[in-house]
Amino acid sequence: MLKKLFQSFRTPLRKPQQHIRSTPEVLNSSQHSLQRGQFSRYAVNIVERLQNAGYQAYLVGGCVRDLMLNITPKDFDVATSATPEQVRAEFRNARIIGRRFKLVHIHFGREIIEVATFRANHPQDDEEEDSNQSSRNESGRILRDNVYGTLEDDAQRRDFTINALYYDPVSERILDYANGVHDIRNRLIRLIGDPEQRYKEDPVRMLRAVRFAAKLDFGIEKHSATPIRPLAPMLRDIPSARLFEEVLKLFLSGYAEPTFEMLVDLELFDPLFPASSQSLEYRPTYTHTLISQALRNTDLRIKQNKPVTPAFLFAALLWPALPAKVLRLQERGMPPIPAMQEAANELIIEQCQRIAIPKRFTMPIREIWDMQERLPRRSGKRADLLLDNPRFRAGYDFLLLRESAGEETDGLGEWWTDYQDANDSERRTMISELGSKPEAGAPRKRRRSSGAKRKRAGGEPAASGE
Repeated sequence: MLKKLFQSFRTPLRKPQQHIRSTPEVLNSSQHSLQRGQFSRYAVNIVERLQNAGYQAYLVGGCVRDLMLNITPKDFDVATSATPEQVRAEFRNARIIGRRFKLVHIHFGREIIEVATFRANHPQDDEEEDSNQSSRNESGRILRDNVYGTLEDDAQRRDFTINALYYDPVSERILDYANGVHDIRNRLIRLIGDPEQRYKEDPVRMLRAVRFAAKLDFGIEKHSATPIRPLAPMLRDIPSARLFEEVLKLFLSGYAEPTFEMLVDLELFDPLFPASSQSLEYRPTYTHTLISQALRNTDLRIKQNKPVTPAFLFAALLWPALPAKVLRLQERGMPPIPAMQEAANELIIEQCQRIAIPKRFTMPIREIWDMQERLPRRSGKRADLLLDNPRFRAGYDFLLLRESAGEETDGLGEWWTDYQDANDSERRTMISELGSKPEAGAPRKRRRSSGAKRKRAGGEPAASGE
């Protein structure tokens, strides 16, 4: 993985393209592999109807990029000269959404086609800005973006060259204003315009650069990568609700493990997960191993079309920061389970100031962590009661995850694996054999010897989908 990291920031093959061409490079159908039949028929229909109504309209962005890479697009977007109101007037099934960035969603059953009006650059002089259409904060971050313009303006405003390709399904031509086809062929993520200015306009572009690099196995072009580390703290100014959505895209797209490696390397992990970033500094081997294993399991489940839950993912990302808080409370005389609950509460409150994790996920996170204190307590009827707990499976999977990261649990994961497979008589024997062994809470973390091995149920522990 480290080798991949060093390969992620590639020297450009030529001087970086800072400006959009006034006239695009036009690729005819004989010069590219795309065919209109590869695109959503609804999206193609929207483009044709808008063109017949006298507007410019193209398929744009990720769907063009992905099909050029033989990847099935997740969605299909349209860019047009028509304003949102004009688009809505053409389609009865259209709905205008958004305030910061007005868009039109056109519904065809379960499929939604997103239609955006060509955007223009924002005025640089604050006195010329219309606060109803465009606004920035003091650092240059765009707060509102409804300044409409030409097709050339729209290409200039897009973030990366590979996302600034416009496909006309009628003429079957590609319009390339920013050498995007060149960068796709050379597997490069390159910002359009001055990278520092573009990141300041929207710091989330730094996360998008990482996400695309991980998803597409592209390198981030040198000039686009250089400003990221010094500008990473700007992510702290992004609304926590928006960062929650961005983090889900980063870690639930099937490429979470390489994404994590790049976030850490580019110092973007700290503004997202400050407590866990501290754990990476003070306990690097354990923290890195646990988080990487959890993300690897998540990627595997996504590839196998198995369910995953953000609760389990956030539980793993934050867990390395929890023991120090628990220990501090226990040293003040608080019993183990209340200490765990109080420390969990503190950590989640702190984290939600950066990433607004909804309550529907913070509650299961607490329950998964709470299970780690309860799973060692197996005497009497406790084991059977725990098996009946709706969070048992997630808690058990999390226990296996902790063990795979090197935590010593005195065979607890293997015991629970065997207990689930045992009949009633075998279970009574297993409980009686516990005898007078003390039942501690979640053990303190320490590295196992490299030769130690642990039996696993069904291979690696899962990023539980419960």
